[in-house]
Amino acid sequence: MRITTPTPNGGMAVQRVAEAAPADAPDAVVAPAAAPMQSSVMQPALQAMHDMPEIDQEKVDMLRNALANGDLPFDPAKLAGLIQRFHGSEK
Repeated sequence: MRITTPTPNGGMAVQRVAEAAPADAPDAVVAPAAAPMQSSVMQPALQAMHDMPEIDQEKVDMLRNALANGDLPFDPAKLAGLIQRFHGSEK
């Protein structure tokens, strides 16, 4: 796996995290070791996670209704600023 991070001079640095995939296959998926996930402690947690829905539709509906009713404040300028700060500004 490679992680690309910005460098102080504006370039990009590539860091290799795992050596399981060949260097000429950058998109290869590296499977995690199976042993730790097979423990009796992890199995109930993994099963509960797999049984959960991908999206909590009830919560999505509740938030959508709160936004529509004005019960949940929304500041698009603040959101845009947070997104820009997180992703960085391209000038």
